[in-house]
Amino acid sequence: MFRLAVRNLTQDKTRLVISVVGTGLALTLVLFFGAVFTGATGRITAYIDCAGADVWVSQAGVRTMHMSTSALPASVTGEVKAVRGVEQAVPILYAEDMIDAGGDQYIAYVFGVPSDAPMGGPWRIVDGTSALGPGDVIVDHAIAAQSGVGVGDRITVLGQEMRIAGLTSGTSSLVSSVTFVRMEDFAQVRGGGDVISFVLVKVAPGESPAAVSSRIAESVDGVTVQTRGQFAAQERKLVGDMSADLINIMNTAGYLTGLAVVVLTVYIATIARRREYGVLKAMGVRNSRLYQIVVVQALLAVAMGFVAGLGITLLLSAVIPRFNELLVLSLSTGAVLRVAVISTLLAGVAALLPARQIAGLEPAAVTRRR
Repeated sequence: MFRLAVRNLTQDKTRLVISVVGTGLALTLVLFFGAVFTGATGRITAYIDCAGADVWVSQAGVRTMHMSTSALPASVTGEVKAVRGVEQAVPILYAEDMIDAGGDQYIAYVFGVPSDAPMGGPWRIVDGTSALGPGDVIVDHAIAAQSGVGVGDRITVLGQEMRIAGLTSGTSSLVSSVTFVRMEDFAQVRGGGDVISFVLVKVAPGESPAAVSSRIAESVDGVTVQTRGQFAAQERKLVGDMSADLINIMNTAGYLTGLAVVVLTVYIATIARRREYGVLKAMGVRNSRLYQIVVVQALLAVAMGFVAGLGITLLLSAVIPRFNELLVLSLSTGAVLRVAVISTLLAGVAALLPARQIAGLEPAAVTRRR
C-alpha cells in the first residue's frame, strides 16, 4: 500500500513539486511568526540570563524589571553578602530610558554597574572595551550601526551626553536594547546615591541557588528574592501578558493563512488525482484501501512540505540577523511539533473529503472525468 501510494504520488513530478512548494511556503509562514516571537522573548531576558547572577534581590513585591521600579537602601548589599552561601553580591542601578544616537531615539534598558564589578556588566564586546570610565557608555552594535555611530562618538543617555567606549552583541531586539554606564555616573544623574535597584548574587561553589535564595529572604527584610530562572520566567510572563493581544492576532493570522493554504493544496492535489484513483477502483481496490492510499499520499506531500518549510525557516533564522540583528528568529521545539501535528491532522481531513466523493463514484465515471 505504501509503495503504491508513493508510485502514484510521484507519477506526475511537476504536480508533486508544486504541491510540496505550496505546502512548504505556507508552513514557512506559520513557523516564521512563531520564530519571531520566540526570538524577541528570548532577547527580553538577555540581561537576566547572561549577567552572571544566580540570585536576584529586589524591593519587596517587585518581581520583574518591566513596568516596575525597585529601590533598595545601599546597605542591603552588605546584608545580602553576609548571608551564608553568598560568594559575591553586586549592587546595580536600572532604568528604562530613551537613548539618542545619531539623531534617532531608541528604547533602552540602562544598567549602572560598579567599575570593578565581577558580574552585571557586558558579556560580549565586539568593538572597543568593557572598561567604563567617567562619562562612558556601552551600547549594542546593532543600534550603533543603525544610527551611524561607533566607538568614540557621543550619544545621549539618561539625559546626559556620553562617549561610546564599547559595543556589545546579542543585547538588542525589535523593541529595545541593553545599555551600560558606570554606577557612579548613573547615581549622579538620577541622584540618591544611597539607593540601588537590585543586588546580583553569585552563590558559593556547592551551594544551591534556591537554598541561598531562601536564606536571603529569611535574613534580609523588605526584599523579594528570586533565582535567575524564577526572575526570567516572571519577566517573560509579564511581557507575554502585555503583548498577548497583538501576538495572538499575529499568530492567528499566520496560522489561519498558512494552514488554509495547506488544506487547499492537499484538497486540490487529491482532486487532481481522481483519474488515478478511478483506475485503482477499476482494478478492484476497495474503498478502505483507497482511503489509506489517499491519506498516505497527502501525509507524504505535507511531510516533504514541512521539511522544506522548516529548512527555509532555519535558513532565514541564520541569514536575517546578519543583515538586521534587531530581528532575531528562534525556533522552539514545542512550536515545531505543534505545527507538525496540526498540519498533519488537517492534511488528513483535507484528503479524505474528496476521497469520499471519489469512492462513491463508479470507476468508469471517475476515469472519464478530468
